[in-house]
Amino acid sequence: MSHRSKHLESEARAPDLAGEPGWARLEVPAIYEPGRSYASGEPDGQRLRVRYYHRDGDDAMLGKVWFGPGTEGPPGHAHGGSICALMDEAMGGSAWMLGHPVVAARVTVNFRKIVPLGTVAWFRAWVEAVHGRKVTAKGVLTSAHATDTFADADGLFIVIKPEQVSAMDERMHRLFERSNELAARRRK
Repeated sequence: MSHRSKHLESEARAPDLAGEPGWARLEVPAIYEPGRSYASGEPDGQRLRVRYYHRDGDDAMLGKVWFGPGTEGPPGHAHGGSICALMDEAMGGSAWMLGHPVVAARVTVNFRKIVPLGTVAWFRAWVEAVHGRKVTAKGVLTSAHATDTFADADGLFIVIKPEQVSAMDERMHRLFERSNELAARRRK
């Protein structure tokens, strides 16, 4: 079967992004109206389709992602930029989930294996360390059940100061409050 045939076949099937046993779904905050999040903003689109999860007792963000035809870079394979966008959002999201409202300062992605279009991959992102306003995070993108590693990443994120949030629009205020609520619930 040609790359194009596989590509068209992957468009016809809806990807299975359901969580695994023990995974609880994390909803993307409502402030991200459809199309507002670069990586996960089109849950029914033809680029990335992303679902976020967490497990009790694990501070990591887990998830599944489908690389649709809109992510194509090399023929029949996902563009590296789509992988970078996912890893950035997942690592930053893992910090927000723990109550650290951050923005990226540096994201480094190591590509290990190219990702065929139509692939449903798994990812895990976690906070490695917090030093003042600096938050370091790591992430990995694998095939199902981690049989192959497509990419690994690390990043430096900076916590947004409350006065910086006040200069942003109302959507950012709601996201900031939501991050604090999620962190408080996880501490209980």
